[in-house]
Amino acid sequence: MHLQTKLPKVGTTIFTVMSQLAAEHGAVNLGQGFPDFAVPQRLIDELDRAMRAGHNQYAPMTGVPVLRQAIADKQLRCYGRQVNVDTEITITSGATEALFNAIHAVVRPGEEVIVLDPAYDSYEPAFELAGAKAVHVALDPQTFAVDWDQVQAAITPRTRVLIINSPHNPSGAMLAEADMRRLIEILRGTEIVLISDEVYEHIVFDGRRHESALRYPELAERAFVVSSFGKTYHCTGWKIGYAIAPPALSAEFRKVHQYNVFCTFSPAQHAFAAMIRDEPEHYEQLGAFYQEKRDHFRAQLLGTRLKPLPVPGGYFQLVDYSAVSDLPDIEFVRWLTIEHGVTAIPLSPFYDNPPPGQRLARLCFAKNQATLDAAIERLKKL
Repeated sequence: MHLQTKLPKVGTTIFTVMSQLAAEHGAVNLGQGFPDFAVPQRLIDELDRAMRAGHNQYAPMTGVPVLRQAIADKQLRCYGRQVNVDTEITITSGATEALFNAIHAVVRPGEEVIVLDPAYDSYEPAFELAGAKAVHVALDPQTFAVDWDQVQAAITPRTRVLIINSPHNPSGAMLAEADMRRLIEILRGTEIVLISDEVYEHIVFDGRRHESALRYPELAERAFVVSSFGKTYHCTGWKIGYAIAPPALSAEFRKVHQYNVFCTFSPAQHAFAAMIRDEPEHYEQLGAFYQEKRDHFRAQLLGTRLKPLPVPGGYFQLVDYSAVSDLPDIEFVRWLTIEHGVTAIPLSPFYDNPPPGQRLARLCFAKNQATLDAAIERLKKL
């Protein structure tokens, strides 16, 4: 049988490749972005309670009502946005499913999607499967700020979607209010749909404010806003997220969702509803929790030859390794894993055209202190 691939540029993700290499060589894995510390005990207890109460069958396609209500209450509390529980919130099997659904709900063959590079690697394959063309606009290679003039210049009559991500993976950069105001101006009067990837929404540092698209009515009225319980509650393996969108967009989103996974793990939905409702301090204090890790890790990195870049949000630390090696980033992270026992993620797979000579790697600090300490001891020997 001759099979022509629908995703000719796609192989095994760099996250899988590097995690496998870490396992093979006994390396400290600071590559793939998952915590190695415990899920909140309250969440485990609530999951157990939900299963014992019989919440073990199919959930409603849009998500259990008690969770959608908790999410709606939280959006009003955090962002001042009143969201309709029945028509604007859909629970998904992770943020990646939500992103895929949003793209396939609105993008058609021959249309264009604007992507800001470096970009998370699940975006473009979804565009390609929809028959669309990704138009890449590079962020500043040092600060990862958006050049909005370049974004505006990239818009054509075929532009259907613009996707933004703040706090940003892989850099940790964040959009400010001025960025959102400029985005409003650019999109005003167009039919462009905004996809706002906000999975790190509560992991923000130094007193900064997360500028959710939900804060801005002109953006919220044309946006899919995507978030992730896995990032907020340290349970990435549960794969539960959600999308908030106005009724017309949500209706199209749900058409894709119901034939993709239909519904999401039911007992966990009840557990998250209880956590949001009864322990809001968890997400309210998440920034401080991770800022302590960030600050300690950065201080440790200053004792190595790696140069840490600023991290306004998220749980990744970019490091400039140019004082250590001239190797391209993919070769460098392989060398770092095999020869020095620490695994990082290269930046080039996040780009369509990586900046020439860029020598940056991504380290995850969502780890126990013992894990970070072990990594630092090895990195000091570089």
